[in-house]
Amino acid sequence: MSQPQTRMTRQRMVILEELRKVKTHPTADELYAMVRTRMPRISLGTVYRNLDFLTESQEILKLESAGSIRRFDGDTRPHQHVRCRVCGKIGDVMPPVPSPSVEGVAVEGFTITAARVEYEGICEDCAKRAS
Repeated sequence: MSQPQTRMTRQRMVILEELRKVKTHPTADELYAMVRTRMPRISLGTVYRNLDFLTESQEILKLESAGSIRRFDGDTRPHQHVRCRVCGKIGDVMPPVPSPSVEGVAVEGFTITAARVEYEGICEDCAKRAS
């Protein structure tokens, strides 16, 4: 059985650098467009595979919500997110709010290991358009 590839390749480093430059929580497709300015021959599949690797190695966060496109965050410090309910834009909640305790929470058939808070609101741009 072969060992999983763990080295930081040039492609991974460029993807990580581009993701950490922005606070927009880009999708894989958006990140692909950003990375292509530096690596024109990189494929979308390579970006997806490297995003999976970087998520599994805890170098980045993958943000997933029901019915939403996966987005990625280069800031792995503990924090929550706010999502615009109009356009889907995501922002960081800093400083972070303490996460709810899972102590004493019991659901039949589950062992609860963590809780997550995500806020919902309307971003400034959508609020301006609405007024």
